[in-house]
Amino acid sequence: MISLTRLCASLTIVALLSAAAPAAAGETLTVWWVKGFYKSEDDALFAAIKKFEEKTGVKVELSQYPVSDMIAKTVAALDAGNVPDVAYSDVYDLQTTGKWAFEGKLEDLTSILAPQKDKFLKNTLETTHLYNDKTKKHGYYAFPVKQQTMHIQYWKDMLTDAGFKESDIPTTWKAYWDFWCDKVQPAYRAKTGKRTFAVGQPMGVDGTDSFYSFLTWADAWGAKIVDENGKLVADQPKNRAALVNAMKDFTGFRTRGCTPPSSTAWKDPDNNVAFHNKTIILTDNASISIVSKWLDDANNASLPAEQRATAKKNYEENIVLTGFPHRPDGSKMFYRAAVKTGVIFEASKNKKLAKDFVTFLMQPENLQPYVEGALGRWFPVTKAGAASPFWSADAHRRTVEEQFKAGTTSFEFTKNWKFTQVNSENVWAKCMSRILNDNVPVEKAVDEMIARIKTVIGS
Repeated sequence: MISLTRLCASLTIVALLSAAAPAAAGETLTVWWVKGFYKSEDDALFAAIKKFEEKTGVKVELSQYPVSDMIAKTVAALDAGNVPDVAYSDVYDLQTTGKWAFEGKLEDLTSILAPQKDKFLKNTLETTHLYNDKTKKHGYYAFPVKQQTMHIQYWKDMLTDAGFKESDIPTTWKAYWDFWCDKVQPAYRAKTGKRTFAVGQPMGVDGTDSFYSFLTWADAWGAKIVDENGKLVADQPKNRAALVNAMKDFTGFRTRGCTPPSSTAWKDPDNNVAFHNKTIILTDNASISIVSKWLDDANNASLPAEQRATAKKNYEENIVLTGFPHRPDGSKMFYRAAVKTGVIFEASKNKKLAKDFVTFLMQPENLQPYVEGALGRWFPVTKAGAASPFWSADAHRRTVEEQFKAGTTSFEFTKNWKFTQVNSENVWAKCMSRILNDNVPVEKAVDEMIARIKTVIGS
């Protein structure tokens, strides 16, 4: 028989050993994360997860999905009451984060983000400070991971084939687009005999590129959609007129035959594909994923040497990344940034562990390799990340750096969460469809769009 003294001593040793072990060891954390655009992006995520597992003893069950599937899968999980502990998608910010926060479906992350506030760039962490209608309070209901803005990318060698130089490109709005549509396109077609289009303009209802691109045109034309308090002002005469001008200008690419007919149905990858296939000369895109594809190919040891050499030349010589021309009023263009967000759900079964994981991931040594693993497609949200030599390593990244350093503005949904629903419906592309497919006058289509926005946001 074991004496009481020996039993107590044994229990004490067990207790001490248990206390010394990691508190979360043996536990499992469920993480859903969007599939990366490049292998290096996913590899950086895998490395961070492995470091977290080794440090904590926690097993991370990672599931990755294409960006086009993430929202549907996440909504289904919410409806079923079986959510992942941590979730991240490149489109949560544009379409769902604000709505989920308002509905009380997200965990408040103020305790882990507020102490790091000074580490973030302007207009990044602020976009995650959202309103919860259940608690009637604002809080940090998402964590910022990276950000993007709009760029123009064009083939310099195709411009040369058309008989023009970069110095021929105008810097004012109308002259810039007329140059590509009225000069470069016909000259290139005459020279090559190919039915190439000067511009690839995304207009499809089933994509996010279409509304990001259009809202860039709305900004250029001076259309203000909401005020600083999130109140709709798009129906005010000045703003309505600006929206009409922006929509005429934007859909004009199709009516003047300057963008492929299929662009009215394009999804997000389609302008990339058209650009890579050289069926278009120029496109605007909300990241530098198009040009970075060629860097990825150049670094891909599994590709033939000749293909890698072509990719290297495309990246370093043939493709130009640039900002937009001056706005129609002559002022410099400004850029709206979309801050990509991850979330922890209020229904998460491991909220403390989920917060530990997010805190770990947000450390510079973990977040920075993940952002840079995307080869410049995303810009950092932290000051440390933005100061990395990575952003001055080549001409493309320097352009991105300069655009962000000049300052950015935020989307409407950061002021009024109901614009996540407006964007999910893509009222902007539906308006384009009414004009281009149903032959509705621009003014009428814009009025219908504004009326729908009023219905959605309730004002």
